[in-house]
Amino acid sequence: MAAIEYRLNSPLKAADVAAVFDASGIRRPTDLARIERMFASANLIVSAWDDGKLVGVCRALTDFSYCCYLSDLAVDKSFQKHGIGQELIARVRSAIGEDVALVLLSAPEAMEYYPKIGFEKIENGFIIKRAR
Repeated sequence: MAAIEYRLNSPLKAADVAAVFDASGIRRPTDLARIERMFASANLIVSAWDDGKLVGVCRALTDFSYCCYLSDLAVDKSFQKHGIGQELIARVRSAIGEDVALVLLSAPEAMEYYPKIGFEKIENGFIIKRAR
């Protein structure tokens, strides 16, 4: 593995994002039109690249003043356990600054991961789930 290159708000191809989603184990739709809409509406995207190949992505929605919702964190399984996910989050935190809370909804499989990298579990959240 070469040195990972990180990019802030770099344009991404939906097919590349779908490939990372599929290779990461994250449960996300891989319908390319939907991925295009998901990323077109995000205002903070950090990507990780290995020799020109997208290997990790972090998508967030923020007001850069009070809160930031970390919507996606995905790293290709063959690149996991090398600190890429942690670095993607660190770069989101750097972009939003210290005045902004970073919140996320974790997949059940990732519940053990987030506390290891500094997230605190909260009990005061609510959700209305997607219909589809």
